[in-house]
Amino acid sequence: MTRHAKNNTASSVYSYHERQRDNQSSGYGTKHKRLNKDSVKDFNACNLSLQPCRNPVITPDGYLYDKEAILEYIIRQKAKILRDIKRYEKEKQKDEQRIKESMEEDNVRKAEKFSNQETMKILGTDNVEQQQQPCSSSQSSSVSNMNNGNDKQLPSFWIPNLTPSTEDRTKKPDTIVRCPISGKPLKANRLIDVKFTLTDPKCTDPYRATYKCAVSGDILTNSSRCVVLKTSGSVITEECLEKIIKKDMIDPINDKPIKESDIIPLQRGGTGYASANELEAKLHRPVMSA
Repeated sequence: MTRHAKNNTASSVYSYHERQRDNQSSGYGTKHKRLNKDSVKDFNACNLSLQPCRNPVITPDGYLYDKEAILEYIIRQKAKILRDIKRYEKEKQKDEQRIKESMEEDNVRKAEKFSNQETMKILGTDNVEQQQQPCSSSQSSSVSNMNNGNDKQLPSFWIPNLTPSTEDRTKKPDTIVRCPISGKPLKANRLIDVKFTLTDPKCTDPYRATYKCAVSGDILTNSSRCVVLKTSGSVITEECLEKIIKKDMIDPINDKPIKESDIIPLQRGGTGYASANELEAKLHRPVMSA
């Protein structure tokens, strides 16, 4: 099989380059794109608003949020949980009422059947019994799903209160507010205030401000591995933590003793390196066959 030029149209060979070109022009095939570091948030940006934090707080798992944004999220999630619980309780009461009504109908049906049998035994009407048995057997063996009161229990697309729902009514909604990134339980009283050290104390614009390590003075970037000290809320580099602080386990900002649980690794932003962040996006589209 011989090779041919990219724009050759006289060969019967359909090359890989031609297929990729046709997929791109026609909208078929999975689309790959390499993202740059601007497509990922900065290390000092909120995970909800993706903007630099004015009043930063951090979770015990190391996810940074703006205090206003995360508190508003918690309030909304609590309101949503209350709505879900009310909806669940309402549906549960409806299901219990349906079961109760069906049991009452079965009891009434059994009582009527028993009274008819007793009446036939007393009167000795064997002919009437023989005539009623085929009728009852035909009703019980009917293939229709609208008999025996099933028309009130089955879903209907035309009646609003009987319209089927995609939600699982038997599953109780989750009553715990969870972190939007890690999915772990989140409480407002467990948020820790973070203090970034400005390189220029006169700068008040969070979009132009640059930050440094509170101890060593190293400039912080997305490629810097940082930790937050729970005792003071200061942000320092991991290198400073290993070389200086772990020797005495004392916070150099306020001279308080530090435990291992007081050291919270700060989740980094985009660095532009594939080993640090997943900067490749995929869009799955229909595949064009050969």
